[in-house]
Amino acid sequence: MSIAMPAAPLVRIINVWKRRGQNLVLKGVDLDAGRGQVVCLLGPSGAGKSTLLRCINALEVADRGTVEVDGAIIGCAMKDGKLYRMRESEVSRQRADIGMVFQNFNLFPHMSVMDNITDAPMRVRGESRAVARDRAQDLLGRVGLAHKADSFPRHLSGGQQQRIAIARALAMSPKLMLFDEPTSALDPHLVGEVLDVIKDLAATGMTMIIVTHEVQFAREIADVAAIMANGVIIEAGEAKEVLTQPSHPISRAFLARSLREGH
Repeated sequence: MSIAMPAAPLVRIINVWKRRGQNLVLKGVDLDAGRGQVVCLLGPSGAGKSTLLRCINALEVADRGTVEVDGAIIGCAMKDGKLYRMRESEVSRQRADIGMVFQNFNLFPHMSVMDNITDAPMRVRGESRAVARDRAQDLLGRVGLAHKADSFPRHLSGGQQQRIAIARALAMSPKLMLFDEPTSALDPHLVGEVLDVIKDLAATGMTMIIVTHEVQFAREIADVAAIMANGVIIEAGEAKEVLTQPSHPISRAFLARSLREGH
């Protein structure tokens, strides 16, 4: 009788350290994300959550440790037993498989919504304009903005811009999606429309790592929750357990404060 071996995680973060000036931002972080899992990173401001996310797609380079996505070390290559930083062109090819949505949308203001979404697939993937536009129109339908294809970012609400940013990231057909506080720059009444899109994306089986302060949202969507403080993960595990029965005092204090503030 054959025994099925557990699948290797899509993302492996192994002993990642990061210093910024005199400040140690990350202090030996370890974290896995399985294929199809949603991992939520929570914790007080300054915990290192956004820096960890940026290390996953090599926007920042870890001083020590490695990040692997689908078995490949991100941003570095092994040579003669040592890790070396890849050329930016090589890192860019890796990033093409990792979608990232930032706090502040980062849409190109001089481009229409359609051009924002089709630019990278055409330029990086070499897709034809027709193929890229067809996918973009499909993605705009998925995020509820099919009627905004010819609009410019300045004519959209913050929630609409963030939904366009999600569609733009998905246009590259990534293996992994990263979200860095995707609702923190939005007016409260616009938060729900963005969270609904992310929930729909989770239902498709997309692997996602989400930095969020929305504890109730994390309870609804996350398979795994990891709480960070002072550059380390102080608690991680099944989301329902971590977010309802935290064992670490910092976790308990953070979650209690979030509930009081309505997150």
